[in-house]
Amino acid sequence: MKSLCIKTNNSNSLSYLLNELDNLELDQICFSCNKFKHYKNIIIHYTGENDKLFLDNISSILSLLVIDEFDEIFLKKEIIQNYFYFDANERQQILDLCFDIMANNFSIIFDQKFKTIYKCFYEFISENKTLVFDGFLNFRIKPYLNILDEIVNESVNQFVVEKEYLEFISLLRLYINSQDSNSNVVHIIYSQSESILLDENKEIITVSDSSFKAKYLSDITFSSNDYTLNSLLTLLPKKIYIHLIDFYVDEFITTLQTIFENRIQICTDCNICNLYKNSSKTKS
Repeated sequence: MKSLCIKTNNSNSLSYLLNELDNLELDQICFSCNKFKHYKNIIIHYTGENDKLFLDNISSILSLLVIDEFDEIFLKKEIIQNYFYFDANERQQILDLCFDIMANNFSIIFDQKFKTIYKCFYEFISENKTLVFDGFLNFRIKPYLNILDEIVNESVNQFVVEKEYLEFISLLRLYINSQDSNSNVVHIIYSQSESILLDENKEIITVSDSSFKAKYLSDITFSSNDYTLNSLLTLLPKKIYIHLIDFYVDEFITTLQTIFENRIQICTDCNICNLYKNSSKTKS
């Protein structure tokens, strides 16, 4: 016979474990829950011959309990301990990014978390008959916590990049609104992440990395069109017509819309658009 006593006073954990044990499809198993001096004890007895199957089932239940009920607690603890200098709202944004990362790569990350925490439980209950659940979480799941730490670090990096991006955009808006325009109209012919600038007379504006003031560029890279952005910040046109030859609004176009706001007008079907569409077809 294989027996295990799980000790905890966490009511949510108790309910979770008892529910899972009640629905466990494993013969020759019985369990009870009793309150002793310091803990409520879930006592499990298995009278079958396949101890490995019993350990596998219990380890799986305990692992899913940690993932389902404690991930958010551990993530919050990590964020508060190592990134306390962010305010409460920023820490919440970082936590939200953690869940976004886990959701976007659910299968891979879940599998990694499950295998890691499963191993911690399986190795322990193979050698021990008593598991103090809270103590186990505090001292014996370091490999699992390392996975969550990596997720938090990635979330913080994303948050900082996004924050710097928004701050830079805000500075550019202030600059644009504080300066006089040097041009009435600029046309941007945009296709496959490449741009051509035309002035109001439909003449090509040369875009060169040495033609514009470098101070307008930042460490933030928007796309291969950094110098196109820099030229627009130099010319500060009153109106910018973006001619989307391939009808696709990518990150760079979105950035221009965010910076120049109501100065931007998107066009996909005009004389200029059709001219460059036909030109592209001829080249192909």
